Amino acid sequence: MRCINKKFSSRAFLSVFLSAMFLTGCGQTQFEMPYKADYEVSSFRIVNPAQEQKTAASFASGLCVVDSDIHPENIELSEGSGAGLFDVNRRNTLYARNVHEKLYPASLTKIMTALVAMQNGSSDMILTASANVRNLESGAQVCGIREGDQMTLDQALHFLLINSANDAAVMIAEGIAGSTDAFAEMMNETARALGATNTHFVNPHGLSDEEHYTTVYDMYLIMNAAIDYSLFNEIIQMDSYTTVYTDTNGNSKELTVNNTNYYVRGEAEPPGGITVLGGKTGSTNAARSCLILLCRDSSGNPYISVIMRAETRDLLYSQMTDLLGEINN
Repeated sequence: MRCINKKFSSRAFLSVFLSAMFLTGCGQTQFEMPYKADYEVSSFRIVNPAQEQKTAASFASGLCVVDSDIHPENIELSEGSGAGLFDVNRRNTLYARNVHEKLYPASLTKIMTALVAMQNGSSDMILTASANVRNLESGAQVCGIREGDQMTLDQALHFLLINSANDAAVMIAEGIAGSTDAFAEMMNETARALGATNTHFVNPHGLSDEEHYTTVYDMYLIMNAAIDYSLFNEIIQMDSYTTVYTDTNGNSKELTVNNTNYYVRGEAEPPGGITVLGGKTGSTNAARSCLILLCRDSSGNPYISVIMRAETRDLLYSQMTDLLGEINN
């Protein structure tokens, strides 16, 4: 449960996913309050037929929650951008600005693509590329997959997360769900299950679409779920990746890709005492520059930081470094 607003509206991601059992006299009454984005009843305070007030474990008991900006004056962000800094283990929000505003995620989308793939596929399953891997908008980031190419899901996930390859995203989506549309439905189902109710995906890569959006807070929820997978954590920390897969004729193809994350590549420096473990970049004309990171402090405590819609890439990294500095404050 995310306690965001007292009202239940499009921002109402404070619902409960529970079945609470309350004792009433000698009998037992069950109150079922399934997680619903538009639930019209308070999900934390429940009154039973005997008028006894009870409380139930919240959906967000293990999550950071935030209902307004927190220290927005500390960091100078681009107009219209959003940012958040979340202490994963202590479940504390250290910084928040516009974290519930709907924004275009660009390739931050691929974190959800990886999550759905890891939930529904095995790393050794074989994927075969269709002609759709080439059916992308001009200038889209690709790693060069061709129709008929075959590789494991593990290999495709490396291309997806390290190189932000849109062709790999299509290959994964079709391999898991049969089509990108069906995969997008799986993405949206997963978003709702995580409480990311201000999110709607229409594709697995994040190329611009008016109906493809999320929020800083929802990206925190998605990233928080993804880091439960060791494979995801392993991949996002790699500065480069080399592998061999086969083409439609069975010939071997070797490919090396480099990480798009400047912190992982050593081209950007976090504040002292902060280690950037990895993350995901995103950039389109509509989304501007986006970045989500997993980092840790000198004690090993993990944090998730997000900036969306920075005006330029250089500003993005400058602002992210300032945001990470809040950990030490």
